[in-house]
Amino acid sequence: MMDFTKLQSAGNDFVLVETSDFQRDWSAVAVAMCDRHFGVGADGLLLLLPSDTAHFQMRMFNPDGSEAEICGNGLMCMVKYVATKGLPADIEADWIKVETAAGIRKARIYQEKGKPADIRVTMGVPRFGAKDIPAVIKEGSRDIVDIKSMLSYPVNVEYRELVLDLVSVGNPHAVYFDPDMVSDFPLSQIGPRVEHLSIFPQRINFEVARVVSREQIEARVWERGAGETLACGSGACAIAVSARLRGYIDDKVDIKLPGGILKVEWDGVGEIFLSAPAEVVFHGEWLQEV
Repeated sequence: MMDFTKLQSAGNDFVLVETSDFQRDWSAVAVAMCDRHFGVGADGLLLLLPSDTAHFQMRMFNPDGSEAEICGNGLMCMVKYVATKGLPADIEADWIKVETAAGIRKARIYQEKGKPADIRVTMGVPRFGAKDIPAVIKEGSRDIVDIKSMLSYPVNVEYRELVLDLVSVGNPHAVYFDPDMVSDFPLSQIGPRVEHLSIFPQRINFEVARVVSREQIEARVWERGAGETLACGSGACAIAVSARLRGYIDDKVDIKLPGGILKVEWDGVGEIFLSAPAEVVFHGEWLQEV
């Protein structure tokens, strides 16, 4: 038997397990628990683990069992979970530090009277090199393995050319700006093809976005290892970074996803900040042996 908590942020839902077991086959657990027909159902499994370098550690496994480097919505959900249990006195007025595979991330909870509390998290400094994403781009017969910036990289998928902005926010993203409504984009056909393009040795998350104004962008996301999700925090950050570099927006933007709005701030130089509410859905007990 294993206790778990179901949480969501903008419809991006997770099963969270608090544990100190580093040895268990958590990939298999994620596949079983995230199944929406025979399991709990979720976009990912979050592990809350002890840490020697931060207040706690987060690991995140996709529904296919693969492990992600970072997850923005998952990070906000985990911080919400920790807050509901009562924050330790030494961090109540300070940033909560979380160890992830992409490095230390920080979070704060902002209370608003009469509204769900926004959780604000740092998502690191975006990177654009081929080694950071990673991507292997061929120029002639030579493999390019260190490109300073890979904005506006063209690919052909399903008989259409997509101009992708490739950016890492701790995990890899390919952003495509479409002038048409994102609801009309054939994401279920194009998403998996982009995810598995041979130039991405560790696969990639794919976002289709449309600029509504300098303050808002609408988007849909195909997540590596999960498929289309209602929201994606790291994807929202990648969209904001790409849009700012293209001059579409200023420092702050609302990313409108099917599950809700994620707020992103980036000054063009430093860390990205992501904000949104996160909510506990229910607690339960997992009885299956995996």
